[in-house]
Amino acid sequence: MRVRALFVSDVHLGTRGCQAELLLDFLQHFDCECIYLVGDIVDGWRLRSHWYWPGSHDAVVDCVLDKAREGARVRYIPGNHDAFLRDAAGSRFAGVEIVEQAVHESADGRRYLVVHGDLFDVVERYAPWLARLGDLGYRALLAANLPLNRVRRRRGLPFWSLSAWVKGKVKRGVNFISDYEARIAEQARCLGVHGVICGHIHHAAMHDDGAVVYMNTGDWVESCTAVVEHLDGHFEIVRWPQLRGQAAAEVADRGTVRHARMAFRRRLMPAGATRSARRRRRATAAEAPRDPAVRTGGPRR
Repeated sequence: MRVRALFVSDVHLGTRGCQAELLLDFLQHFDCECIYLVGDIVDGWRLRSHWYWPGSHDAVVDCVLDKAREGARVRYIPGNHDAFLRDAAGSRFAGVEIVEQAVHESADGRRYLVVHGDLFDVVERYAPWLARLGDLGYRALLAANLPLNRVRRRRGLPFWSLSAWVKGKVKRGVNFISDYEARIAEQARCLGVHGVICGHIHHAAMHDDGAVVYMNTGDWVESCTAVVEHLDGHFEIVRWPQLRGQAAAEVADRGTVRHARMAFRRRLMPAGATRSARRRRRATAAEAPRDPAVRTGGPRR
């Protein structure tokens, strides 16, 4: 599918929670002019304490580099988990530009600030130890997700995120998200852009307060979401597990419809009509004149 731009954040390559296979499927589905990697693509915090890098994570990196080689503009905006790359801002590696932030111009001429967003997180800025403690709690919730969703799969139920449920139910979590959105939207307003595209809080959202459009890409640990700009300039949050399931269902439906049509046509034919048609074709072919040279392998001497 051809689109103008993809915005992906909070992949956390290097952790067991990363949904690398789904991300790879998503990237291969779209052909785009520009890819924005909006921070926390690699989880440096986790890799420093425990190395985990399966082949699926290599495949994601290879896919992004392939798109860069094919002509897509790839811009990497580091976040707090891959902050070690901020020292390389302004550099270019294998076709990937590393920048601290970017301004994206959409097809309709609107300008959007693209930034990871951790600098607008007061906990991250003023109490980093508390942010690390929160990360440990978040990982514990993700670990609890695994056996829970294993049971749900056996019962035919969809994926359900315990950590997302906790964030949505705890009043402080709801207030934190609201405050974060307000702070980052105010920065976009000060810069005179039409909106902001960010990540960081693992909460996909898109809304317009009349002055600034706020878009959050979500994550590829739980929700598997991204922001997509279509060719006409309109933006959409793509929730890949649902969209992928719908596409598979449509293909199955098309196959079911095709099978039903063939069965209906067979029912309309009189009994034995198909076998009779095959016998007539064989008889016609047998009666057709043949070149003796072809039939006997050449003229006799």
